[in-house]
Amino acid sequence: MIQSIGNNRVLLISLLAWFIAQTLKVIYTFVVDKHFNAWRFVGSGGMPSSHSAFVMSLSTSIGLIHGWDSSIFALSICFSLIVMYDAAGVRRAVGKQAIILNKIIENLHKKKEKKETEQRLKELIGHTPIEVVAGAFLGVIIAYLMV
Repeated sequence: MIQSIGNNRVLLISLLAWFIAQTLKVIYTFVVDKHFNAWRFVGSGGMPSSHSAFVMSLSTSIGLIHGWDSSIFALSICFSLIVMYDAAGVRRAVGKQAIILNKIIENLHKKKEKKETEQRLKELIGHTPIEVVAGAFLGVIIAYLMV
């Protein structure tokens, strides 16, 4: 069973696209913020979207291997569109709400002159549309290069 999974080209290409996208996040953060942040390798949000790279490499690989008119490609592209919509829509909205809630908590603590004991909410959760498109483009390119 493990060997069969290890021989699944579509899965391996998708995992490679995710890995490359996560690595690019670390590099991008280093270039833009001028500091190395290893947590960007496993974190969500940021440029490019590893979710988009993962699902679009999946869909593209399936299309190239099984045909663009196959039912499995149709299923995969629908799944990919939902994931990318969610990454740029719902998850991004959650991140914006976390920023506001963290500011409210911080202001309450300043007024009461108490130290903050609550854990800050994670703010970098979703993606901008550009991050999603960049991740999707990366996934398509990787699939075309690897199939």
